Amino acid sequence: MAPSPLCWLLIVIIINSADGFRNCQVNLCAFNSTELLDIQFISSYIYNKIEYVRFDSNVGKFIGYTEFGVKNAEQWNKDPSRIAMMRAQKETYCLNNIGVDYPNVLTKSVIPTVTLHSRTPPAGHHPSMLVCSVYDFYPKTINVGWLRDGQEVTSDVTTTDEMEDGDWYYQIHSTLEYTPRPGERISCKVEHASLKEPLITDWDPSMPKSERNKLIIGASGMVLGLILSLAGYIYYKTKPRSALLLPLA
Repeated sequence: MAPSPLCWLLIVIIINSADGFRNCQVNLCAFNSTELLDIQFISSYIYNKIEYVRFDSNVGKFIGYTEFGVKNAEQWNKDPSRIAMMRAQKETYCLNNIGVDYPNVLTKSVIPTVTLHSRTPPAGHHPSMLVCSVYDFYPKTINVGWLRDGQEVTSDVTTTDEMEDGDWYYQIHSTLEYTPRPGERISCKVEHASLKEPLITDWDPSMPKSERNKLIIGASGMVLGLILSLAGYIYYKTKPRSALLLPLA
């Protein structure tokens, strides 16, 4: 299976240089779990920063990217022992290392905390802006996106880089500019190594509790003011006129 954006990588780089030219081989293991089917082994051959040939376990053979690389790939693919050795690396190299690294990394991952809130947009922008704030997650790699009625939103989205909190945790913020439509559902989607499946948080358009409390307090003050004003008016109307007249000198 193709590695997701959250896959972990094991990389070994072998570098040789002569007369100012540099040749290197990069061995990479991409995996989503410790299951052999979820592991991909890639061995890239690079000369002067240009990858000219690659072995991909998902393809099962060498692939050339330059004229020189194509010639090498054709020759190496004709060697059954070389192909068998490269295919075996998925199990002999990747699986063994992943068995050690996978639990050590994922058992220390921390599930992120997600909050959604609206923000008043600058003049000239869309009528509404939503902010998805993701806090206290580890490790750093994360993917934050937006869904509208279950469909991915790709436009009018701005996302910050992962920011360090200074305590091994990270935070990230994503903003969506949109025009509200009746009955639609807006969601923030978070993918992270600590999650077995994406964390989806729906936007609740109802007024936040803090704002509701402010409104209740304000309305209560207004009602109390009206009651006191009405009581004063009634007292003024029912008070005997003689009591309100000043005595003549």
